[in-house]
Amino acid sequence: MTRKTLNDKPEAKARPAEIVREYGPFPGVNDIAGVTHDGQRVWAATGARLIAFDPASGEQTRTLECAGDAGTAFDGKHLYQIAETRIDKIDPATGKVVASIPAPGSGSDSGLTWAEGSLWVGQYRDRRIHQVDPKTGAIQRTIESNRFVTGVTWVDGELWHGTWEGDDSEIRRIDPKSGAVIERLEMPHGVGVSGMESDGADLFYCGGGKSGKVRAVRRPKAARP
Repeated sequence: MTRKTLNDKPEAKARPAEIVREYGPFPGVNDIAGVTHDGQRVWAATGARLIAFDPASGEQTRTLECAGDAGTAFDGKHLYQIAETRIDKIDPATGKVVASIPAPGSGSDSGLTWAEGSLWVGQYRDRRIHQVDPKTGAIQRTIESNRFVTGVTWVDGELWHGTWEGDDSEIRRIDPKSGAVIERLEMPHGVGVSGMESDGADLFYCGGGKSGKVRAVRRPKAARP
């Protein structure tokens, strides 16, 4: 395993995050943990179950009775869900857990995303992101952050993660080689980011923790190649 650490470059200046839409709270949902996007629907982990909603209408369209207290991901076919000390691989058509691997943080895991054939797992208080083998759970690489890590997502070769400390929360783009902070989107005071996932284009879908909401945040054009 190799570890990438922060360099000494000054941190990027924060700019306000542009929240373009809020979804929820949803019936019977008191907490949003992980969030992912399957190309059509947004999925959110709510503790005892996963829900899916249409981002155009905001209508809840699916419910799966699957435990999920942290990050959620989608690999193009299956959902992956952190549940306590494991990561479950789930058939979204049936809700059946088809495989499980140990979560690298043994219960301290936060965000989860899929990219480049791997799972990427945030470690909240350890301020790390691990690249994990989806079949075995083996850690292949570790990237250090300088803030608590919540949601994690990749888009167009860019690595972004959420932070949430007290009443302050940001979405950060970091250099995947050094961990240096390239860009910071500051959420309004008191508005947190739990899970997060890119839609592959213009938006990040961000879980709002105990608010029971999911927020769509615009991805800055300046961040694109």
